[in-house]
Amino acid sequence: MRIVFLGSAPLAAASLARLAAVCRSPHGQGETAVVGVVTQPERPQGRHLRVAASPVRAAAEAAGIPVLAPENVNAPESLDAVRALGPDLIVVAAYGQILRLALLALPPLGCINVHASLLPRYRGAAPIQWAVALGETVTGVTTMYMNERMDAGDIIFQAEAPIGPDETAGDLRDRLAREGAELLVSTLEAIRRGNATRRPQDERLATYAPMLRKEDGRINWTMPATAVHNRVRGLSPWPGCYCERGGVRLKVLKTRVESGAGQPGAVLDVAGPGPLVAVGQGAVRLVAVQPEGRRAMSGEEYLRGHDWKAGDALT
Repeated sequence: MRIVFLGSAPLAAASLARLAAVCRSPHGQGETAVVGVVTQPERPQGRHLRVAASPVRAAAEAAGIPVLAPENVNAPESLDAVRALGPDLIVVAAYGQILRLALLALPPLGCINVHASLLPRYRGAAPIQWAVALGETVTGVTTMYMNERMDAGDIIFQAEAPIGPDETAGDLRDRLAREGAELLVSTLEAIRRGNATRRPQDERLATYAPMLRKEDGRINWTMPATAVHNRVRGLSPWPGCYCERGGVRLKVLKTRVESGAGQPGAVLDVAGPGPLVAVGQGAVRLVAVQPEGRRAMSGEEYLRGHDWKAGDALT
């Protein structure tokens, strides 16, 4: 079975590395081979916007697999390049482009996707972040056959995973990357044997996880304390949550739910392990923060170097 792998993000890199290792193993997937990888072109990344390759390119090059990086995977020349690799199956994981019908119809065994949620919940670009931000306690990974609709194809396998009360989206992403890689290996073995299941999704249960924007990180102090805490966890490490005091931005890295009452956004206390801030219901302690242009630090350390007082207003 000849596989072409499409992916870009770290979650996809974990699946590719695991798949490449299994295909090399004498006890692995028999005649299964990854014959090509398609990933996003090099883009400016990070605070200094340095041009960098995707994590999937690094994983492909480490495994000696040829790499394509088209601007538009659905363009005629891209289709020709993928067709030339002769795939029996296309595997997609956190790629970043929508596949159109011509590409989906190319491999005889179809296209499958590794998605980091328990579909049909949290279809879309940011399922891990939104599951944490909205306070879910359980999520997981799904493998499915792809169709023209976003994350709406028939389910093959699913694996559940708990979400810890203080776990961030970054922590959960790393764990689900490993879970997804193992689920993919099991899925490919089932396809190879011809006994992969197909279970249609229940559209009545579908929810969506849209792409995150930087402005989604602004803290809404009118939300309840637990919702603010979950939002900070869910948007960590990117885009990150933030607030402003006197027009100066402060990135909020970690919070703790505590008791307290006051005008939402009002600082209630500046003693202890960070500022205590009133929210819509209760209060949150800013346990770890990062001032603009500076390193991350504890809330207590931040207070030692900044003149905050009870009654200050955060926006």
